[in-house]
Amino acid sequence: MKLLKRLTETDAPSGREGEIRNIIKAEAQKLGYEVSEDALGSIIAHRPGKGRKVMLDAHLDEIGIIATYIDDNGFIRFGAVGGLYIKELHKRRVRFENGTIGVIGAEEKSFDEKAEISKLYVDIGARSKREAEKLVKPGDTAVFDGSFRKQGSTIISKALDNRAGCYVLLKAMEQIKKSGNDLYFVFSSQEEVGLRGAKTAAFGIMPDYAIAVDVTDTGDTPSCEVMEVKLGGGAAIKVMDNSVMCDINVVRVLRKLAETGKIPHQTEIMADGGTDAGAIALTGSGVRAGGISIPVRYIHSPSELANTEDIKACVKLVKMACEYNW
Repeated sequence: MKLLKRLTETDAPSGREGEIRNIIKAEAQKLGYEVSEDALGSIIAHRPGKGRKVMLDAHLDEIGIIATYIDDNGFIRFGAVGGLYIKELHKRRVRFENGTIGVIGAEEKSFDEKAEISKLYVDIGARSKREAEKLVKPGDTAVFDGSFRKQGSTIISKALDNRAGCYVLLKAMEQIKKSGNDLYFVFSSQEEVGLRGAKTAAFGIMPDYAIAVDVTDTGDTPSCEVMEVKLGGGAAIKVMDNSVMCDINVVRVLRKLAETGKIPHQTEIMADGGTDAGAIALTGSGVRAGGISIPVRYIHSPSELANTEDIKACVKLVKMACEYNW
């Protein structure tokens, strides 16, 4: 898990993905892939083949915040970079690009009545605007401060969404033995702000088939919204989410491969949220798209929680999908 730890502990909110991009580029090059970068900052690792064009996608960005204004007392107002659960932000720690740590505070009298991002601020301990601006300026971004922890088969960290997906692709790339497909592994940018990098990358590739690898919610905690996916239940094969109705033949092939390979698997139907599969499916005249998802609890928090056996199952299923004669 050293690679996954390194991936999750690298800070890279949407639009500021340079550091994680360099790590992934180096890992892909070590594996012997042809590596390029497109205009939106997505990394594309290519393994040429004479068969069908198959695109595997995992987004490399994470959610965060962006400083918008600093008041006279040194408190920093901010906007969202991606989907934030506003009610859960109060008293969370965040880390800016230069390493400055802050705590999210709230105008408490009104915040409990109606949670709005306009009622929140970041406190870095500054006593004035001039003092704060020595460390943070409007336009600077920050991410949750949440370190990587492994206990048994459980992993807890920030940014498992979607560094776990990037890890799955890299490990599958390492393990592929033989494939006649023309394989494109895309580590896409700016997913959290509108599935942007996957859309432009897919337009450049125009694949015959595509599989997006991302995380998904679970339905196995007390008082949660009911869904079929459970932590420890294996790779989640996507049927639909808010952005896509997966190609039924892709779903059938993934299920067949999981059964043949004796890979633990389950069915994902996610009522809320979307993935890069949605943007890819609508590229050009359309792409046959599906998804393989990693079950993760507490998504979009500093303490996302996953299971190593689920991650291994996803690696094996992605590998088999790459080797399958589409």
